[in-house]
Amino acid sequence: MALKTKSEKVQGKASKKAGISLNACRNIIQLRTDSWKRLKNDAKRLADAVVEGRDHERLKQKVGDGLALLEPIDSYWAFPSRQDFQYLYELFDGGEYDRLSKVCTRVNRTLTSLSYRHKPISLSSSDGGVDVGDDSEDFSDAYQEREGQNYLNRPYFEVLIVDNISPREEEALKIGLRKMRRIEDKFVYEIVVVPSFEDAIIAALFNFNIQACVIRYGFPFKSKHQLEMLRQLLEDHEGEENENLSESDYGPVLGAKIAEIRPEIDLYLVTDAAVESMAGKLCRNFRRVFYREEDYMELDLSILRGIGARYNTPFFTALREYSKQPTGVFHALPISRGKSIIKSNWIQDMLQFYGPNVFMAETSATSGGLDSLLDPTGPIKKAQELAARAFGARQTFFVTNGTSTGNKIVVQALVEPGDIVLVDRNCHKSHHYGVVLAGAQVAYLDAYPLEAYTMYGAVPLRHIKETLLAYRRAGLLDRVKMITLTNCTFDGVIYDVERVMEECLAIKPNLIFLWDEAWFAFAYFHPTYRRRTGMATAARLRERYRDSTYRERYRVFKEAFDQRDPNDDRSWLETRLLPDPDRVRVRVYVTQSTHKRLTSLRQGSMIHVHDQDFKHRVEDAFHEAYMTHTSTSPNYQILASLDIGRRQVELEGFELVQKQTDLAMALRETVGSHPLLQKYFAFLAIQDLIPAQYRPSGIDLYYSAEKGWSRMETAWRRDEFVLDPSHLNLNIGLTGIDGDHFKHDYLMDKYGIQINKTTRNTVLFMTNIGTTRSSVAYLIEVLVKIAQELDETLEEMSPIERRLHQQKIKSLTEDNPPLPDFSYFHPFFRSHPEIPTREGDLRQAFFMSYKDSLCEYLKLSTVRKQSAAGREVVSAMFVIPYPPGFPVLVPGQVISEGTLAFMQALDTREIHGYRPELGFRVFTEAALKMDQAAKDRIGNVGQVDEKSTLHAAVEIAASEG
Repeated sequence: MALKTKSEKVQGKASKKAGISLNACRNIIQLRTDSWKRLKNDAKRLADAVVEGRDHERLKQKVGDGLALLEPIDSYWAFPSRQDFQYLYELFDGGEYDRLSKVCTRVNRTLTSLSYRHKPISLSSSDGGVDVGDDSEDFSDAYQEREGQNYLNRPYFEVLIVDNISPREEEALKIGLRKMRRIEDKFVYEIVVVPSFEDAIIAALFNFNIQACVIRYGFPFKSKHQLEMLRQLLEDHEGEENENLSESDYGPVLGAKIAEIRPEIDLYLVTDAAVESMAGKLCRNFRRVFYREEDYMELDLSILRGIGARYNTPFFTALREYSKQPTGVFHALPISRGKSIIKSNWIQDMLQFYGPNVFMAETSATSGGLDSLLDPTGPIKKAQELAARAFGARQTFFVTNGTSTGNKIVVQALVEPGDIVLVDRNCHKSHHYGVVLAGAQVAYLDAYPLEAYTMYGAVPLRHIKETLLAYRRAGLLDRVKMITLTNCTFDGVIYDVERVMEECLAIKPNLIFLWDEAWFAFAYFHPTYRRRTGMATAARLRERYRDSTYRERYRVFKEAFDQRDPNDDRSWLETRLLPDPDRVRVRVYVTQSTHKRLTSLRQGSMIHVHDQDFKHRVEDAFHEAYMTHTSTSPNYQILASLDIGRRQVELEGFELVQKQTDLAMALRETVGSHPLLQKYFAFLAIQDLIPAQYRPSGIDLYYSAEKGWSRMETAWRRDEFVLDPSHLNLNIGLTGIDGDHFKHDYLMDKYGIQINKTTRNTVLFMTNIGTTRSSVAYLIEVLVKIAQELDETLEEMSPIERRLHQQKIKSLTEDNPPLPDFSYFHPFFRSHPEIPTREGDLRQAFFMSYKDSLCEYLKLSTVRKQSAAGREVVSAMFVIPYPPGFPVLVPGQVISEGTLAFMQALDTREIHGYRPELGFRVFTEAALKMDQAAKDRIGNVGQVDEKSTLHAAVEIAASEG
């Protein structure tokens, strides 16, 4: 126990000096890494000073402080262990500074390389082999050899055990569980023991290796550690009510809290109460309850079985096994088994490039251990069920041709002709085409504009409420069926999903939500992101509305709200609304581009469902829509990659998402503090992308050289919109190069850096779970090279060239065109033009546009003249400039002066739906004066001629890419 006393004494001083705020580092993982590097360097300097006979008291103090800082942090990891720290202190107290330096170097190298996952590490052993301890019977030579093989070939994880036990008891527990290891085990694990409720929460938030948690009994609530950064970890995840619990309730409540933070962790409870008395007190996440001291074998087998359940990949495994079977192919796919390639004299290079396995697994069979995507009963069905569990959905469906198709499936399944759908005008074009196919009336919502960067943000909640209340006043609220929003947007703007859903449901209790989370597939696997996902919010609200506490809260709200005038919209707009728990229906759909942000082959996507009415109202229609848009020959490689990608995020998603965010933060920090890069580049901060009125937290940037790092969690808890730090918009206006040319001429063609989205003065980078430190370093190196080239070019410019260059910079930084909002649908395309609402019949306008006799082309100048003369010129096409990539016009929309000004100012070379040599395709004035009978004939798809139908089909199919 002398070690404990020594550590606590030094820690008292270290915690005051190193009362290190998370503002000073990106997160506690970075703090741990940086602290080990400092300790390694300080220990080396201390050892050198002693050898050279120099004064070393100050260095000795620094090393002691470093050890004291790291000991509580590393107590949440299996390596370095408590015994390892005891050895470090023995070296430090014994003055063995050279040995201490070497051991610290070894720890730093081990943590950087993660080699502790692949072999057991002992700091006191010179060869880094297994720590044989003092009990030769427990650790025989054969055991040591077997341990090395276990680590080398098997996935590694850590098990959190919550119990207030002594170091001797902890060591006995480790030895007991190690003795349970078998050659046939698929996995290997080490344990981390923490003594309190708070320590368990910190460990779950901090240690991404933890995959299972065993909660025992008799532990205290408070942590003994007083370091500020550990307390900050608790701030967002510890309620005051927890401190008033009785000790007997700590276990069940802690299990519920860990399940909220890390739902993927397998939970086990060891209790000294009668097991039957625990019924009804446990969260559903506990896999098993043990009574007092069960034998180690049962616990070990339970832990391994739990990991195996997540490791299981039903379809990937079935496909791999199928590929090993001998078959004779007398059906489709000559490429199956590679036969058509192997026999060829001309395409052998394809086999050499891809290798044989991809062709061995290529088949059109749905039997022989495989399954049908359209009617799954076997491994695909099981794989989808596992995906639903992983992503917090009630049902999940795999999609093999992208989220574009997923969006159209959901819209077609839920929406009927005549229904009104609220749609973010800047959403992906598949939503627009989905509404066309369904025949719904669309009411477009306007996102707030970011004119300085030619992009839009997200749709403010107040605007959504205003739109719903307008339909309420008009008596049409019953026709409003669904709202579709993009979360997060291409530029990384994320909604407060819970507040949007609650306040909308207070106005329209059965409103359906379609959240397009194409860029947000990873979010469910990190506690900060998860709260703003559609699936997590749906589950949380469903549980909330069942609770008696919420009913009382709603009763108090309603009594106060009923004192106001219910017909005064201001009462609804200025109040935080709550839905009626007796009327509300939680109906949420999420479409997800798994391939964009997680491991999957291109076009691998998922639809996640949490709809209370799915089984009795939607299921049949959903399956019909699914059959309509899903190929009868789905790509099995895509399906297998979705299955394997699900396994990955369930087992290491938390770690990968954290590292993805860390790399993004590192990139922001480097560019923001590099003198040369600052001359030309700046990553857009929160304040640039989210106006102040939507940020009550007051946090306006994640990093500045002056203030360090802001607390991301604070903004995510309070603000209407937040910014995903892994979306990095780089402002390049000061280079004098527009985004399109910067992307093609510099990044892609010259340096091979791939990006997608640009605006006039920005280019968008994104980190993902596959991003490496090397790729981030390369990007920084490329930006430095470009900055150096710009410096050289500017030095060589003549005065005239310099003036032209400055004009270009002014154009990019000051002269961006104002962004147009959606104007309105022409009355011809509105069922009730006399009612001041926003909806229009997009389907009718879409199909009318294929009648050449009803359309004409007008140049921009002509449109402007005729609009000034009083004509309502109506677009017949979707007009989508790239960038920014949103439709500035849709079929049936009146062309406004704002739209014309924007189009005139654009300098992009790609505008879909607009032909520069002809102008806009618009409806003729005569077409918009047809009587109702003629209008009905045109609106009937069956009346459109064959050629036009083909064109329409091609247009819709193109959006599925």
